[in-house]
Parts: sequence; structure tokens; C-alpha cells
Amino acid sequence: MKKLILAFSLGLCSALTLAQYQNKDGNRIGITGGISQSNLFSSNFSAKPGIGFNGGLSVRGNYYNNWSMIYGMQFFQNTFSLETTTPTLQKKDTEFNLAGAQIRLLLSYNVVKNHVSFDFGPVIQINDKLKTDDGDVNNIINGTLLKASQLQDVAKVNGNVYVGFSAGTRRFRAIVNYQYGVNNLFNKLNSDDALILLNGNNKFKGNIGTISGQLLFNL
Repeated sequence: MKKLILAFSLGLCSALTLAQYQNKDGNRIGITGGISQSNLFSSNFSAKPGIGFNGGLSVRGNYYNNWSMIYGMQFFQNTFSLETTTPTLQKKDTEFNLAGAQIRLLLSYNVVKNHVSFDFGPVIQINDKLKTDDGDVNNIINGTLLKASQLQDVAKVNGNVYVGFSAGTRRFRAIVNYQYGVNNLFNKLNSDDALILLNGNNKFKGNIGTISGQLLFNL
């Protein structure tokens, strides 16, 4: 996590320097924060969406005609639940938390200049381990022989596709966006034959989808 914070800080300094150097009309530094709902799409597990949060900074700059570009960085915590059975044989939806940082470089089409835009592009996501509460680590994931703690070692880097809309004024905007992780979150687990056996002799497959609502304040 220290590496995530360092990468975020370096990127933030670069973004602020760029925005100050190119201090023209339309180049703005924005502070964002909001909530999200994430879900795991997997043929291995029965998942339910959970509520998380995110926040960070972005720089928007004029690009060409009605097009702008957005460079953004943010921290996030996404959650989802899997159906499990406790050691006392009780059914329980066990919540999993995935925290990390994102770097995004988006194209933005200004539908109504300074008021409404359609944004899309790639996002690089750097993940911490997949975590759950200490009291749930020994819960068995339904349909498998896996303990909740055995899903911790997820992919460190994810590539996401981002699509979203923003609307408001030059100073304040509301943002709604959806991100889908295109690579397999559990790919690292497929290198462990013992875990595959506990998973019903099935390879691990899972992708994260997240819808987020944010408020943006432009400095």
C-alpha cells in the first residue's frame, strides 16, 4: 500500500504541475468523491453487490473543438459478498473488500460546453489484497472447499474500461460512470493446483464491474 500512496503522490504532483503550466481556459483541477456499487461476475461463485467509496483528483484540459482530455487519480474501496458457510454450519453472505488506486486517461466529448460531457477511456487499477473481516476468514465459500482467506491473492494490476457522464457547472459537477475490469481478477490463483482442486477442479475466473456516483469540485 505504501507503493500505491507513492505512485499516487508522484502522479498528483505531475498533474498539478501540468495544470499550472498550462493555465488556460478549460484547464481545471478537480477534487472528486463519491460512493460506488461493485459486483463480481464469475461462474465460480455466487456474488452479491456491495457499497464502497472513492475519491481523488483530476485535471481536465481542452483538446480539440468539443473534445477535452481528463487525467485522473483516485483511491477506492470496492465491496461485494459471496455466499459462504461458517464453521458452525450457518449460512452467511461474507463481505470482501478490494482497495487500491486508479490512474485514468479519458477522452471527453462536451455535449454542452462547460455543462454536460460524455467521458470514456482506459483505467489502470492497482489492487491491494482482497480482504474480509477476521471473523470470516475460515468461512467456506459455497460450492467449493475454499476458505474465504484463500481468495486474497488477486491480480495486482487491472485494466478497466470507463464510460460515464458528467453534468453541472464550471465549478460543480455530478458524475455517473461505470467501469468493467477486462482482465481476470483471480488469474494468480490459477497457478496453484491445490486451490484449483478446492475450487471443484475449476480454474478461477472473475471480473469486477463498478457503477459510481461522484461529486466534482473544480478549483
